[in-house]
Amino acid sequence: AAYISDGNVVVNEQKTSKKEPIEVYAEVTPNPAVMKFGVNKALTQTDVEFKNIDEANASSPLAQAIFNFPFVKEVFISDNYISVTKYDMVEWKEVFTEVRTFIREYLVEGKTIIKEIPIQKEDSEIETTAPVMALEGIPAQIVDILDEYIKPAVASDGGNIAFKSYDEEHKVVRVVLQGACSGCPSSTATLKNGIETLLKEMLPNQINEVIAING
Repeated sequence: AAYISDGNVVVNEQKTSKKEPIEVYAEVTPNPAVMKFGVNKALTQTDVEFKNIDEANASSPLAQAIFNFPFVKEVFISDNYISVTKYDMVEWKEVFTEVRTFIREYLVEGKTIIKEIPIQKEDSEIETTAPVMALEGIPAQIVDILDEYIKPAVASDGGNIAFKSYDEEHKVVRVVLQGACSGCPSSTATLKNGIETLLKEMLPNQINEVIAING
């Protein structure tokens, strides 16, 4: 809310805040079921994906709150954006404004985004990225390539690709598709034409195939 005082615009909600105003913008993604909600503040240091409200209950009050919209199927929270996957019961053009407003108000109120929880969970749906410090050799090189060349591109579309494993014997890389990448009609092409081709070029004779565990 704003009002005019002596010719100057004064924003009420920012009078007690020393930080810049929180802004949330909506962007379409290559996946028609997913809308990306970008935010001008850091949300998390670790990408987290929730397939249902039960997963969100354990660690993310924000994701849990978003699941209260009946059309929400999945929630992915990254550094500065939230990707929301919807069911086919509605079109995004009908509901994205409501979701954007809800997220902004939630953040303005300073509510908890993600709880502090122990991260040591093997085979967790949430913790899909292998600890970078434990990697060496080809797996470490794969992670570096994904981080530098692939992640920035897919993040701009509201998605993420996380390294899962490398089979040295068969030279097969397994990755996890998250956010807008999961279930996206173009994700297979992205996987084969983009990631697989790039890894084969940058790691000659080390990569035969890249496989997505989900998506």
